[in-house]
Amino acid sequence: MDQRLLQRMQELRDLSGIIGLASWDQETYLPRKAEGARASQLATLQGLYHERLVEPALGDWLAGAKGLAADEQAMVRVLAHERDRAVKVPARLVKELAEAQSLGISAWKQARDQNDFAPFKPHLERLLALRREQADAIGHGGERYDALLDNYEPGMKVARLTPVLEQLRKKLTPIVEAITARPPPKDVFAGQKFDPDAQWRFTLELLEAMGFDLEAGRQDKSVHPFTGGTHPRDVRLTTRFMPETPLPAIFGAIHEGGHGLYEQGFAEEHYRTPIAAAPSMGLHESQSRLWENVVGRSRGFWSAFFPRLQKHFPVQLGGVTADELQRAVNRVEKSLTRVEADEVTYNLHVVLRYELELALLSGSLPVSELPGAWNQKMQQLIGVTPPTAVLGVLQDIHWAYGEFGYFPTYALGNLYAASLFNAAKKDLPGLEQAIAGGQLLPLRDWLRARVHREGYRFYAEDLVKKVTGRGLTDEDFIAYLRAKYSELYGISL
Repeated sequence: MDQRLLQRMQELRDLSGIIGLASWDQETYLPRKAEGARASQLATLQGLYHERLVEPALGDWLAGAKGLAADEQAMVRVLAHERDRAVKVPARLVKELAEAQSLGISAWKQARDQNDFAPFKPHLERLLALRREQADAIGHGGERYDALLDNYEPGMKVARLTPVLEQLRKKLTPIVEAITARPPPKDVFAGQKFDPDAQWRFTLELLEAMGFDLEAGRQDKSVHPFTGGTHPRDVRLTTRFMPETPLPAIFGAIHEGGHGLYEQGFAEEHYRTPIAAAPSMGLHESQSRLWENVVGRSRGFWSAFFPRLQKHFPVQLGGVTADELQRAVNRVEKSLTRVEADEVTYNLHVVLRYELELALLSGSLPVSELPGAWNQKMQQLIGVTPPTAVLGVLQDIHWAYGEFGYFPTYALGNLYAASLFNAAKKDLPGLEQAIAGGQLLPLRDWLRARVHREGYRFYAEDLVKKVTGRGLTDEDFIAYLRAKYSELYGISL
């Protein structure tokens, strides 16, 4: 490969890492009065990245890249795809988007503090206008959402995605109704207090057991859990802590730990190249959802880790059994918030956001009507109405970033996760017994070999087909839910 091309790839990865670090800091330690300065800094960095990406010389180097090895071909393909999108977007728009994102995050936090959508409304309108302009600049064949979706799930189109989500909703609705008609399991956490410092220590134990390298990463606190960082050897996780229950911290840590393992698992020879990355956010989400739900909510997992949790909370959980705990963490209910939704209703929260995003981007839903539309769809899809804006339209940070097209990747991640875990069980016959014994590294190592090290050498669905023998399907996921919850609730699904 031309050394100029390789050097530019490395420069772009370094710039991306610094942007990631500045964004992570923005969500964790940035002083409130520094928000304006950070907005300008990120706008400058994003502008520099864009300039380096669209420079004509890079186009020439990419076009002239011939006779390459397979990995080098993948590097060129991935970078060329990114560049092809970027050259169509004016540098002015890139900087405006970066600044609008930073200001949008600040306004979203203010709106949440005030429990009022109004402070965020003009910022969301601005972000939508800029994203429409971006989609039109990239080109989309009539469906703006396709251009934005491609940023997170390359190759996916609304025409394909909508039937997938509609079919998933149809299959999930009767399952949800059947389960929620049964008496809920005992809430073993109700009316108690759980020291956040003890929660913190337990989450670190879980990350260590999962094989997350805390010498190549760290965990911090944020309003909304996320994973960021600068490099596979500098991966930043966050989770959040609630004194009344340890579940958000525990499952936030496991979820982000799944993302973190992916980031730490790229092949070292791919570092500082375009293929040290997941091929899609859906596949990235498959890792977090696999660990959080398929593993983290399993009977075997809690057989191993509940005694450890009891050591941190002997008074609160001393009289609770592992079976009661496992039932409690798999409680299915028509809840208000996506990040704390159970795995049965979770995808309905995604469908809600997807449908609203389509309407917002097309202009058929004015931003001023969004809170009411949100509440109406929540009632239609899940059967509850948010009592406040914080529990409703303001609960996610994604729109503050202008990340339209991101939410569907969560549903795709759930589907991929079930298929990947089935494949892991076939390759590792004693896997579930190992998990019940507290041994999580066999799964980590299997994922690292079959998924993580591949990076972006293949498109997401092609990689899933390579590992599982099948592509995108809801069959494994629905079968997993029916088997698990039929046993938990004593019903036939």
